[in-house]
Amino acid sequence: MLKPRVIALALSIFLQNFLLASAQSPAQTPDAPPGEQRKTSEPYTGDLSVFDSPGREDRLQIHRVMDILGIAPGKSVADIGAGSGWFTVRAARRLGGSGLVYAVDINAEAIRYVDERARKEQLQNVKTILSLADNPLLPASSVDAVLLLKTYHEVARPVVLLQNLRAALRPGAKVGVIDRNGNGENHGVGRDVVIREAKQAGYKLLEQFDFVKGDKMDYFLVFMEE
Repeated sequence: MLKPRVIALALSIFLQNFLLASAQSPAQTPDAPPGEQRKTSEPYTGDLSVFDSPGREDRLQIHRVMDILGIAPGKSVADIGAGSGWFTVRAARRLGGSGLVYAVDINAEAIRYVDERARKEQLQNVKTILSLADNPLLPASSVDAVLLLKTYHEVARPVVLLQNLRAALRPGAKVGVIDRNGNGENHGVGRDVVIREAKQAGYKLLEQFDFVKGDKMDYFLVFMEE
């Protein structure tokens, strides 16, 4: 039969080993924003011309979107996740020579594509930015409106991205997100997830719409800093 002193010693050694193993385990962050752990889709790197499918402008009602975001001549706009520049060129035409569109993307090929497109279409009010995955790298107090068009589901650290975006927003700036309902990894993300993550980043929901594409899968959310 084991003596009490031996049992106590064994328990002491077990406890020390347990505490040591716990200290060496990866740190847990139970209060980390839940949006930081959700699944995301791989950023698109294929043929950029697919975004310019016929009829897309009407399906997305992009001019109505720009009206809601207050995109008008003289304003400054950021197209985050610009891709082929589909939205960039439409915003640039609406803004005219007195406005500016920042075409932001993490893909260097997309940036080259938009630069060439702007040159061919003689749009001198387009400025491209090769950004970081969690930081758009926009100048401070530079934009009146922002749109993430079918891009949000690809952002791995959405709360951090939105937090880093805040410095670029002018007073009253609106931030729009157009995406489709999904589970994060199927090129869509639930609208409730986006709303929650935006709130964590310091934004309030102003309006939400279902008119884009008309199939009720896509949604359009409009935020402003709290």
